[in-house]
Amino acid sequence: MEAPPGSAYAVPMPGVPPARYAYLGPEGTFTEEALRSIPAAAKAELLPCSSVSTALDAVRAGDADGAVVPIESSVEGAVAVTLDELSSGDPLMITREMHVDVRFSLLAKPGTSPDDVRKVATHPHAAAQCRRWIATHLRDAEVVLESSTAHAAAVVALADSPYDASISAPIAARTYRLATLATSVADRAGAVTRFVLVSRPGAPPPPTGADKTSLVAFIHDNHPGALLELLEQFAARGVNLTRIESRPTGSALGKYCFSIDAEGHVHAARMGEALMGLRRTCADVRFLGSYPRADGTVTEVSSGTADSDFADATGWVKRLREG
Repeated sequence: MEAPPGSAYAVPMPGVPPARYAYLGPEGTFTEEALRSIPAAAKAELLPCSSVSTALDAVRAGDADGAVVPIESSVEGAVAVTLDELSSGDPLMITREMHVDVRFSLLAKPGTSPDDVRKVATHPHAAAQCRRWIATHLRDAEVVLESSTAHAAAVVALADSPYDASISAPIAARTYRLATLATSVADRAGAVTRFVLVSRPGAPPPPTGADKTSLVAFIHDNHPGALLELLEQFAARGVNLTRIESRPTGSALGKYCFSIDAEGHVHAARMGEALMGLRRTCADVRFLGSYPRADGTVTEVSSGTADSDFADATGWVKRLREG
């Protein structure tokens, strides 16, 4: 999808890292950890924001060159606010994804013992992922929900804090000078959160062979087979989907769009033709970018769907037309 006429989108020059990154703050969050995994972040100004919307709006306004926000959790599923922000408003583009292992720590002021913890603060998602651990190890503790795990740690660090401890990202211990009473606090090992780096629209990064394409498709109307018609655009061209979510458009009850991640790059013929099929059959399609996969998994190309197969078919039809 092209940027609206008159939009002042600055396309970053190749090889020049953004000078300013916004991210879902405050300091000491898993989002900050994801951002710091980007080599260019070491020399950039980092701008913690109070919400996903604020971080993305900073990019739209030109106050930041990119923003890092969470988009999917292996435990909690999709981050709805991120999907909704990317599907509406001025267009933005995903240029990179990062996976962060979610391992919480129990943090408190130095000198605090686990037996002293009577009130523990954390974020609702963290509380949900640590419910059994808390019941087992902090049997008598009251859990208080805060706006983020980092804010919970910041409050614990106050001299007159109402909390004895927080369940937060390990990075928060260093940020707020807290002691770590326990590590690997979670009910389920191996939890991962996926984060994305979002910038203003421009040319996508070149294909690597291990790529992902994200988009939002808006169907014309809700009728029998509407979703099937959408899926057939990918299936007929051998494009595998890794995620599909239905989200309300907000315009009326029963009006939905579909947020989609698919294997492959827009430069690949099969992906390009799938997008063209969606463009013809959907009310609108918002292209959110093609970018390298964080896990490095190489996209498998089925027989008959390689670029050479599409080129051969195009040449054959051309010869037929020319007699």
